[in-house]
Amino acid sequence: MQAYPIKFRPILKEKIWGGEKLSKILNKDSDSKNVGESWEISGVQDNISIASNGHYKGESLNDLLKTFKGDFLGKKNIDRFGENFPLLIKFLDAKTHLSVQVHPDDKMASEKHNSFGKTEMWYIMNSDDDAEIVLGLKNSEIDKNLLGHINATNVDSIFNTIKVKQGDSYFIPAGKIHAIGAGVLAAEIQQTSDVTYRVYDWDRTDDSGQGRELHTTSAIEATKVFESSGKSDYKLDKDKTSNLVDCEFFTTNIFEVNGQQTRDYSGLDSFIIFMCVEGNAEVTMNNKTESLKMGETILLPATSDKVTFNSEAGKLLEVYID
Repeated sequence: MQAYPIKFRPILKEKIWGGEKLSKILNKDSDSKNVGESWEISGVQDNISIASNGHYKGESLNDLLKTFKGDFLGKKNIDRFGENFPLLIKFLDAKTHLSVQVHPDDKMASEKHNSFGKTEMWYIMNSDDDAEIVLGLKNSEIDKNLLGHINATNVDSIFNTIKVKQGDSYFIPAGKIHAIGAGVLAAEIQQTSDVTYRVYDWDRTDDSGQGRELHTTSAIEATKVFESSGKSDYKLDKDKTSNLVDCEFFTTNIFEVNGQQTRDYSGLDSFIIFMCVEGNAEVTMNNKTESLKMGETILLPATSDKVTFNSEAGKLLEVYID
């Protein structure tokens, strides 16, 4: 396999809660006023990413995986996931609140949907003043059966809300109640799954007065009670990566590029994804260089070794499965 920094065509998704930040801040190609998601790298059925640069331009993510197997995904990942790309990489723009929701774990998702579960994380790239997220229940004493009886008068007493700012990072394991709030632009890393149980949708209705479907029974079954907020406690150190999330489904680090630095990935048996969350950078491997602007994503195959980064002040998320 020819190992180089591979880019993919973003798959844009219009959402009732979407806005214009993906186009205005991240330069995604859309005139829509309600784009909520940019799927950067996806192996979800009917939403398969297509390479947009270099030798494999026009090839699908799944074709690359099926053709090159462990050289592309990593030998351990092939043994674990077969020919299924295990992560879904996104940028999200919430003009208004997303629905409060919960995702099943692997066991429940497999039994009910023949799917992976959905553990995920967010990195806040931009936020309006006083923007917030919902993360977990207000306290561990709350009966999760109350999820079937939420309304505008009791919602604040049931869900835990957290004010967020640029640079914050949160881990959301499967089973944890959550929602991104209005005014948040975020990078999201998650298991490959599109299974969501909607718990509460802020009493929104469409033009015909109909609310979106809730999935109360499944949500109650899926919900687990977690004590911690899930916020990552990290500090950026010069020329070093700082860990945001390290779980069985993915590892995500962040690092800042000031000048030139080289990293050696030859000992890592996994593909590596880089998401630019601030500034820009150049990524060079095997004498092939790709620019990476804020809001862009690249993938390096598992056979990658030494990679050089060059930037005046770029921040990158580094994602792999260890």
